[in-house]
Amino acid sequence: MRKPRILKADARYHVTARTHRKEMTLESRRTKVLFLGIVAKAKRRYRFSIENFSIMGNHVHFIIKPHESANLSRIMQWIKGVFAMTYNRIHQITGSFWGGRFYSRVLADLSDLFHTFGYIDMNPVRANLVNLPKEWCFGGLFHRKCGRSDIVDPMPPGLDILLPDHSILLLI
Repeated sequence: MRKPRILKADARYHVTARTHRKEMTLESRRTKVLFLGIVAKAKRRYRFSIENFSIMGNHVHFIIKPHESANLSRIMQWIKGVFAMTYNRIHQITGSFWGGRFYSRVLADLSDLFHTFGYIDMNPVRANLVNLPKEWCFGGLFHRKCGRSDIVDPMPPGLDILLPDHSILLLI
């Protein structure tokens, strides 16, 4: 029996979804762009904010804040389902794209939020894909720097002050 998902009103979540067997099916630029397009559609369909994200070769990270009556599970079900169907249709294949359920946890406080922002920003650096987080064009920092608001939302008021490293990286 699986553990029930913890859902709280007005909470921020660190969400991670992995590909089937951790295969590098998200590795190509084209696939990442396709995934971002599905996420942009989901944002128009459901009410939620993405405060940070990173798309890696075999997994994705988000900091998501559902608004009002929006449901995190429904949002992720739609993103993962629509993306998998689209990917499979393009590649003329069948079967699972994602490796099971998505992982989520409530971000407990500002310290947790700060740590998670850094963890997500540094993911492509630790994987030796870029030298600096701002160089990863499939991450929230790059999108915020370039003004791409279709995916990542503006920093909530005051959060840029509480996360100075993130905002300093925007200026470099």
